[in-house]
Formats: sequence, C-alpha cells, structure tokens
Amino acid sequence: MITVAISAGLRAIKFALVAGALAFVAACTPIAGGNGGGGGGGTVKVALLVPTGSGQAGDEVLGQSLEAAARLAIADLGEGTKVEMTVYPTAGQPAQAAAMAKKAVEEGAQVILGPVFAQEANAAGVAVAGSGVNVLAFSNNPDIAGNNVFILGPTFTNTAQRLASYAVRSGKTKFMIASDRNIAGQLGRDAIQRGAIIAGATVVASADYEFSQNGIVTAAPQLAAQAKSTGADALFLTADTAGALPLLSQLLLDNGLRGSGVQFVGLTRWDIPQATLALPGVQGGLFAMPDPGRYSQFVERYQAANGQPPHPIAALAYDGLAALGALAGTEDSGPISRAGLTQPAGFVGVNGVFRLLGDGTNQRGLAVAQVEGGKIVVVEAAPSSFGDAGF
Repeated sequence: MITVAISAGLRAIKFALVAGALAFVAACTPIAGGNGGGGGGGTVKVALLVPTGSGQAGDEVLGQSLEAAARLAIADLGEGTKVEMTVYPTAGQPAQAAAMAKKAVEEGAQVILGPVFAQEANAAGVAVAGSGVNVLAFSNNPDIAGNNVFILGPTFTNTAQRLASYAVRSGKTKFMIASDRNIAGQLGRDAIQRGAIIAGATVVASADYEFSQNGIVTAAPQLAAQAKSTGADALFLTADTAGALPLLSQLLLDNGLRGSGVQFVGLTRWDIPQATLALPGVQGGLFAMPDPGRYSQFVERYQAANGQPPHPIAALAYDGLAALGALAGTEDSGPISRAGLTQPAGFVGVNGVFRLLGDGTNQRGLAVAQVEGGKIVVVEAAPSSFGDAGF
C-alpha cells in the first residue's frame, strides 16, 4: 500500500510550481528599450514585494530567491537598460503588503512586481488602484486578476487548454475528469471542462473525491469503473504531487486501468519533486511544463551566482523584472501602462513565451511532457511565439 500525506490547507490558492529558462528576457517583437528612446530615459523604477519578515523560514527562503532571480535579470539586461529596483518586505500579510505598495508608489515606483500570495496581491492592488500603478503578482489565482492586478503564475485555464488540444490531436476525444473535492480541484475541473470544449472533445464523466487518504481509497474503484463504463480515453487528474496524486494514480491502476488504454493527463506538474517520476502510477502520463532545457540553463546560472538552486517560482521574478526592463525607455516617466504590459506579441522569458492579457491573467507557451521509465520525455515542444502551434 502506498501512503500519502494530504495537505490540510492552501495559503490562498496553492500556486502551481513553475520552471523554464532562457539567458535573458526580451520582447517577441523588438521594442526600443534600454536606449533612452522614451521619456523615461531608458530607466524603469520597480518595487519588488517579497514575503520576508514573517519569521517563517519558508517565506524567508522564498523572498531571498525571488530577489536573487530579479537581480540576475537586471544584470542580464545589460548596460543599455537601467532598472532601479527597491525591495519591500510584506511578511506574507495583506495589510503589510498594502502598506508597502503605498510606500513604494510614494517613493516613485512605476510598477510593482509581486507579492506572492493571492490575498496580499489583492490588497496591494486595491491600495494603489488610484495611482495608476499596476501590480504584477506571482500568484496564479485568477480570482484576483483584473483592474490593476496581473498574475504571472501559470493558470489552470492555460494548462488545461494546452493539454486538451494535444490530447485531441493525439486521437483522444472522450475525457473523464477526476478532481479533488476542494477549491483548487473545483477550479481545475472547470478549467478542464472549458479546455475540452475549445479543443473539440467531449467530457463523458466528471467525478470528485474527498480530499483525504480514506476518501481516495474509497473513491478509486468507482473512478476506475466509471472511466471504463463511459469509454473515456483520457482521464484528467487535478491532483498534485504533494497531495492525492501518488496514491490516486496507483490505486486507479490497481482497480483496472492498468493497460486499459486510458491516457492519464495531469493538470499539475508531475516532475516536482523529481522522485514522483519513479512512481508506477504516473508512467505514461502526460503533463504540461515549460521547456526543460531552457529551465536547466536558468538553474545553472542562478546556482553559479548564488551557490544554491532557485526556489521553483523564482523564475517568475526573473520573467517579470526582465519584461519590465524590455519596456524601459518605451514610455514616459509615469506608471508602466497597461498597453505596454499587454502588447499582443508578449515576451519570452525563462519560463518560455508569455503575455499578459487584458483581464489580468496570462497565456504561456508550454511543452507537453510524458513520463517514460521514470524520466521526462517532451512529446511536443513549447511554442516559441504566439503564432506557433500549441496555443
């Protein structure tokens, strides 16, 4: 019997871990940045809000890693582009995030990068809404996106659409969804349903299970039977590696889906931690991720500069900071505009090509990966621009 510890709660909505890489960020379509071509003289003033100061070791490590990644991006922008970055600690608290956002604007910030957690980001956005300053949060919670708040984290909607379209092109058109009975599971289920419609697939069944070890054990036989009886050829799972996935994937095989031809498809990253790749239940399964080759470049450069690997979401700070650097010199000395942030060509960063959308969410180019023999095999590369296949 495989046992798994089920996380009891989520801090806001648990953001998906991210990876990706590139030596530095630039616009997909060239923009005149870093040469004094705009009224800003090629300089952009950025406020970086990080969760340090909470007294919790995890927040301190995360904050330090975000700052280090942002400073690496500044160095990569080169001498022609000037970025002035000031770091503000939020202690992971909405009230302090709001206070720090206000302080940053008073001190001349043209844009706010961060904070991490959804409630913090929402509070920061509200606090500076009247100033015209935009907030680029590291969250992936779409509920806080909009007005002056953009989210940089990969969204369930983006991931679900990528996987659904690949599944259909691979001949899988009958989807079943198995979701955790919690907020993240519900959001994931809804995203998969929308992705299926866009891709031209049919959702033949959708079932959830109690988010506990006993709930998974009880539900697995029913889920497996339902997948077989409905003729599903792809089973989409919202479970993540820190929660239900290890146990659920194994029990689904043990209850009749081994060798059944049903393709397992994961909405979350199955390669973090890497040990997950060795589990029998995930072999042959599909999930989406940034180009692993690009991310490994980023990790190597970060580790060389800092003596340790980056936090999994540190790449978001690199992407955000360097994209802002690419806009330096293209606007006046006021806040970085929505038009600049949402340019259709987007940017390309250490997580691959991405663009911010008018509703505050984002779209990212992702690779489709398959687990084979405990290793990752990229079965469809991430698109390199928004005109490529994969969107």
